[in-house]
Amino acid sequence: MEQRNETIVTEFILRGFPTTLRVQITLFIVFLFAYVFTVVENMVIILMITLNRKLHKPMYFFLANLSFMEMSYITVTIPNLLANLASEKKIISFSGCMTQLFFFISLMSCECVLLAVMAFDRYVAICYPLRYSTIMSSTLCIELAAVAWISGFAITMIKISFISRLSFCGVNVINHFFCDISPVLNLACMDMSLAELVDFILALVILLTPLTVTVVSYIAIVAAILKIPSTTGRKKAFSTCASHLTVVTIFYSATLYIYARPKKISAFDINKLISVLYAVITPVINPIIYCLRNKEVKDVLRNSRYCTIIIPRKTDNN
Repeated sequence: MEQRNETIVTEFILRGFPTTLRVQITLFIVFLFAYVFTVVENMVIILMITLNRKLHKPMYFFLANLSFMEMSYITVTIPNLLANLASEKKIISFSGCMTQLFFFISLMSCECVLLAVMAFDRYVAICYPLRYSTIMSSTLCIELAAVAWISGFAITMIKISFISRLSFCGVNVINHFFCDISPVLNLACMDMSLAELVDFILALVILLTPLTVTVVSYIAIVAAILKIPSTTGRKKAFSTCASHLTVVTIFYSATLYIYARPKKISAFDINKLISVLYAVITPVINPIIYCLRNKEVKDVLRNSRYCTIIIPRKTDNN
């Protein structure tokens, strides 16, 4: 057997956003604000749903799970990115890279399944309104949330077990701001066809299966809404789904492009910009889309002492 003289990689350099110092400082401030804002708004949502009995409903139970996912999701990448922006050494160890990759993909996979669960919840609410409370029992809600969490982490564990077995030697610069699958695979110095095939198949399973459930649910929802005789009734029914549908569209537009592809993606800068969309921007805007367009949530926020900054409380003079 021919022995290779290449040095085995034990750490990676995250290239991030190489630019001038002034732009680096600007990016640091922007990402820091995005991170703090996302954590705070999602904590507020979780506390609001937990402490207010009016929101002890399946839809808000799943929303609390989504908020926790979003908060964890952004915590996996942004603190490390902030540290790299503030330091000349943008190094992450091999084990640290694999850990970051595992939790990021796991949480993203969990969100795929949870969005499908939320679509199913809206389907039951609109298509079977009289049986909604019976079908969406507390037990079923807990089981569906557990399926979302367990399936996401289980599938990712299989992915990472194949990726972590690859040999990385020579170049150790990842052209990304965090350890993602394609930029990491680009650096492997051995046959990665099996790891790539496993990743592609599991990506299709965890992305397309929930997406199929979501699409089928919305086909049934649209059919049910069209049968409602009054225009007001149709608008009211659709308004309960509009926020979720917006989040699903934004989320899948980016993730399908990045992950549901049969071959590793070349590390072009455009992929980093798309990654910013689903890794940073989406967690920031999701709570806004879900909560600030929901009358029930806005009423609770106005009456909550810890939320008057977000939505000013109405005074008696208004």
